[in-house]
Amino acid sequence: MKTFSSFSLFLLSLTFLSLQASQGSTTSSSYKDTQQLLNFKASVSNPTFLSNWLPNQNTCNFTGITCKDSLVSSIDLSSTHLGTNFSLVSTFLLSLDHLETLVLKDINLTGTISFTKCNTFLTTLDLSLNSLSGSLSDISNLGSCSSLNSLNLSNNGLDSSFLKDSPRLNLEVLDLSNNKLSGPSVITWLFQSSCNGMQQLALKGNKLTGEIGPTLATCETLTHLDLSSNNFSVGVPSFGDCLALEYLDISANKFFGDISHPLSSCHKLSFLNISSNPFGGNIPVLPVQNLRFLYVADNELHGEIPSWLSTACSNLIELDLSTNNLSGTVPSGFGACSSLESLDISENKFSGELPIDIFTKMGALKKLFLSLNGFSGVLPDSLSQLVKLETLDLSANNFSGFIPSALCQGTETNLKELFLQNNLFTGSIPSSLSNCSQLVSLDLSFNNLGGTIPPSLGSLSKLRDMIIWLNKLQGEIPQELMYIQTLENLILDFNELTGTIPSGLSNCTNLNWISLSNNKLSGEIPAWIGQFSKLAILKLSNNSFSGRIPPELGDCKSLIWLDLNTNKLNGTIPPELFKQSGSIAVKYLSQKSYVYIKNDGSKECHGAGNLLEFAGINKEQLNRISTRNPCNFTRVYGGKLQPTFYHNGSIIFLDISYNMLSGSIPKEIGSTMYLYILNLGHNNISGVIPQEIGDIRSLNILDLSSNRLEGPIPQSLTALSLLTDIDLSNNYLSGMIPEMGQLETFPASRFQNNSGLCGYPLSKCGEDPSSGLNSQHQKSHRRQASLAGSVAMGLLFSLFCIVGLIIVAIETKKRRKKKDASFDGYVDSRSHSGTANVSWKLTGAREALSINLATFEKPLRKLTFADLLDATNGFHNDSLIGSGGFGDVYKAQLKDGSIVAIKKLIHISGQGDREFTAEMETIGKIKHRNLVPLLGYCKVGEERLLVYEYMSDVFDPELMKEDPTLEIELLQHLKVACACLDDRPWRRPTMIQVMAMFKEIQAGCGIDSQSTIATEDGGFGAVEMVEMSIKEVPELSSKQ
Repeated sequence: MKTFSSFSLFLLSLTFLSLQASQGSTTSSSYKDTQQLLNFKASVSNPTFLSNWLPNQNTCNFTGITCKDSLVSSIDLSSTHLGTNFSLVSTFLLSLDHLETLVLKDINLTGTISFTKCNTFLTTLDLSLNSLSGSLSDISNLGSCSSLNSLNLSNNGLDSSFLKDSPRLNLEVLDLSNNKLSGPSVITWLFQSSCNGMQQLALKGNKLTGEIGPTLATCETLTHLDLSSNNFSVGVPSFGDCLALEYLDISANKFFGDISHPLSSCHKLSFLNISSNPFGGNIPVLPVQNLRFLYVADNELHGEIPSWLSTACSNLIELDLSTNNLSGTVPSGFGACSSLESLDISENKFSGELPIDIFTKMGALKKLFLSLNGFSGVLPDSLSQLVKLETLDLSANNFSGFIPSALCQGTETNLKELFLQNNLFTGSIPSSLSNCSQLVSLDLSFNNLGGTIPPSLGSLSKLRDMIIWLNKLQGEIPQELMYIQTLENLILDFNELTGTIPSGLSNCTNLNWISLSNNKLSGEIPAWIGQFSKLAILKLSNNSFSGRIPPELGDCKSLIWLDLNTNKLNGTIPPELFKQSGSIAVKYLSQKSYVYIKNDGSKECHGAGNLLEFAGINKEQLNRISTRNPCNFTRVYGGKLQPTFYHNGSIIFLDISYNMLSGSIPKEIGSTMYLYILNLGHNNISGVIPQEIGDIRSLNILDLSSNRLEGPIPQSLTALSLLTDIDLSNNYLSGMIPEMGQLETFPASRFQNNSGLCGYPLSKCGEDPSSGLNSQHQKSHRRQASLAGSVAMGLLFSLFCIVGLIIVAIETKKRRKKKDASFDGYVDSRSHSGTANVSWKLTGAREALSINLATFEKPLRKLTFADLLDATNGFHNDSLIGSGGFGDVYKAQLKDGSIVAIKKLIHISGQGDREFTAEMETIGKIKHRNLVPLLGYCKVGEERLLVYEYMSDVFDPELMKEDPTLEIELLQHLKVACACLDDRPWRRPTMIQVMAMFKEIQAGCGIDSQSTIATEDGGFGAVEMVEMSIKEVPELSSKQ
């Protein structure tokens, strides 16, 4: 018994000592954790978020820290913008002994993934939304993290250069989305032999190409695979038995071929997205047993919705068939889709009446998109039975009749978005729409609605968008709108509204788009509009507003678009209008759809152009605007607003033409560094043109015509390298037109009716036009005397020549007819054979172009259209080597054996000659050893073609050894070239802009932040820099 007691005492002592040692070890580890965290805090650039990380505080109470047994086990510092380098993270955080999870999402982390000493507990590492760089192969440096199974490196700057040995990681989750990975080797590098138990893989938003390796495609453990938004251009790979795959996204690629067979065994799929690929034929048979989310939008599918889809949709929650060529109507079997919450069949060719009986059976339906189809008939009152419906989009169809007054009857209403624009609705706007108490967006534009705007709409306390342009609304804008303090967009253009802007709108301080143009409004422009700090677009043109331009508009901290043209405004241009320049933010306009219609400049057509909200409008019906507008539109641009400057912008569009303004142009206008269009024409503005206008380097269009301006044209205007149109006519300007820059490319009409103005393109300075006529008259008399003495001899000689000339002419005519007949047959065969890229119509007319050929070092070759057609095999696609914003480029071999590049400009009414002459003259003026020479041109009828020297080897690496400074210049040229190769045509620079860039490089100043090179998020020209995409859409142009 004594022995047992002694033994028990011994065990108790050991336990006590062990506990003391363990407690001491924990205390030591905790102290070590604290010191490493404090060292990390000291290393970051912005430690504000870590303010409670203090030596005297419990480590487990630090912000973002989670502990287990008093030891740091998890760190989450997401969105703190600390500013640090990966090497410091590796040193102070990854080396924490018991760390299991580290989340450093969006903390402004930089550097490369360097060698890391890692503990054996770390399982999850999230470094997404940062600025990490270097090669993807650097993730091998995480090999010491032996327990790591989840790695998120998405939204960084990793590339796929210099891929070394495959990474020694046993990851279950890997996200490399939205990096700079490219080429065909990434997937093969990640999975050289097996998928190593990978369960989730995301590679979206890169530029991957090539085949998808069999190792990945047949991975038995893979449940989630996202390859969307890459450059894959292959057939859909086989996924084998597809035992585990539940989520598959291959959208926004160029996958083609059969997709039914590769997915036939994927019975566990619950999410499938094959949108934005070139899949054709009927909707493919897909495994729908467990599908809950199916997206097949934006393909080339046709035919009707198959019956198998309607009978198997009981599990579907979201179905998207939009943007295809599907036809017919919605199958009756869709009434069984009891779980369906979102159905999108927009932008197809469906027709017939609205199948309301089918939709009312879908008890869970929340979103219904039927826009851009051919549905017709009247809307039934039974729409009100869709009580769970939140979004109803019936825009761009052929619905007619009245808008149902019972749309939101009953106490239970969830409708948030109602889009009925671009239909044939008549009658008035039902006042009962005020029952839609949850309504956020209301768009009734492009209809034939009459009557007044119901005052009851003022009770829609959550309304953000009231868009009712191009109707026949009359009366005043209701004062009751003052109660909609959430209102952001008030767009009522092209109606017959009268009265003044209601004072109650001063309560709607969230407004960012006010558009009331082309109405019959009057009174003064209210000064309280200046209180709207979020107002970005103010359009009041083509009304009868009077009084002065309120200086208070300069207080609008977000104003980028101001259009007041064609009113009765007087007074001076307030300098205060420009006081926000350099500090404007336009974050409130993101993702709004619009079109910008450029006016043709005819006498009846006032202003530079019209900005119109364009969501849900069929572009083919744009001509309906012409019934309410005297303009023949020369060009239509479209896009979405995605502003890129932030708190450093300025106004980009200013049109106050056709008013009665007086006084001088304020010099403060020169601070509008992003101004794209400036139209002050047709006023009574006097004084001189301020030289500060030359500081507006983004200026594309300048109209100061029909004023009382005097003095010389400032030399500073020659710095406006992006200028595409200018009009200084009908003023009192004098002196010589500056000879440099874009001013030399404009016709005389842009400077006419300025009696004291001289120089190209007007008459030379010092020349008296009347004396020139007298001189010509005297010379004419001398010539007549000389001619009388020569008549006798001439008659005799002519008699012999005439016979010979007649013979020659007859033979030439015969040969020409023979050649033309042969050539016409050749063109006809090409245009109908399917091999030609376009059908060509030849004309014999050679219209004159005012091209200053003296600007070229070598004479231009006037090539015939037949020469170029022969050289390109009828402009066959096989000869196509590139496409730009204004035309296609073909490689061709001329009859003399020379290889050339032929650029065929896109013809758009009213613009072809300007671009043609501007491009030729600009190239003629700017000489550079890296600028491809222009060899010749051809103009036939409406066609404009430029012939350049073909460059096969653009750069010789040996030159680098001779002149190391060439590397910098090469990078600058490559930056220009990359901009020209942008996948989005509207983001590419014009030829004039490219010339300006080369000119900057040639001058040795490089390309700085103020140059015309687009940023990664930006575009070209001021409007494009805020993604007023100024995306050219030639097919929208009006037919003349």
